[in-house]
Amino acid sequence: MFSLSFMRYAFVAGTFIAIVSGVIGVFVVARNMPFMTHTLSEIGFAGASFALFMGWPALNGMILFTILSSVMVGQLSIDESRRESVISAVSALFIGLGILFLYLSSKTASSATSILFGSVVGISRHEVVQLVCLSAVVLVIVFLIYRKLKFSSFDPEGAAANGLNETVISVIFLLLLAMSVSVAVQIVGTLLIFVLLTLPAASAKYYTTGTAKIIGLAILFALLGIWLGLYLAYITNWPVSFFTSTIEVLIYLSALLYRQRAND
Repeated sequence: MFSLSFMRYAFVAGTFIAIVSGVIGVFVVARNMPFMTHTLSEIGFAGASFALFMGWPALNGMILFTILSSVMVGQLSIDESRRESVISAVSALFIGLGILFLYLSSKTASSATSILFGSVVGISRHEVVQLVCLSAVVLVIVFLIYRKLKFSSFDPEGAAANGLNETVISVIFLLLLAMSVSVAVQIVGTLLIFVLLTLPAASAKYYTTGTAKIIGLAILFALLGIWLGLYLAYITNWPVSFFTSTIEVLIYLSALLYRQRAND
């Protein structure tokens, strides 16, 4: 399996995707933002479609569109009561743009399938280097603002009372989330990206307490889903996104069962 270059690239890329997803996912769950994650995945689809239309690498278009849209949402949804409406409006706009760019593009239907569901075969060495660099940027920024992000995510009232600028933290986090979506979409595609950015973290919080422990366990669950998914995809020739999403759902169901038994 590892004699094939694309599988080596896929495992390297998958490892960094799992680490980023595990770290960012904990704050996605804490800030109750799974819906935003799903929206950014749809916007990532529009960005990748635009990149195909322009002849760019798909990752460049996804980064451009997700970052611009996250800033837009952050500025328009300062009032939390209208956040979901703003997200829905932005999502609808970018889905329409994605369909338009695919229609205008000369690419085949297989290109659209790769965007929606991911493709390990199409990962090149250049894309792996780009993905690793982007992952490193996300992780470094999280490290630098870790205390403030943790305070804002797990105790927003206390953070506001202590004078923490919630708007700035929210916009920074949305930018980090946008970059994370662009990173993770390489493996599972835009339709299932929210699986990696929500389920490992949601499962981890049922098994342990403490932010650092939850992050560590979320990374482990994400690694398990991606590594095992890649292996099963290799031996069956089925989509890796199917196996990864199924594994993460099973882990989440086992976490729910564990919590239920612990409470009995």
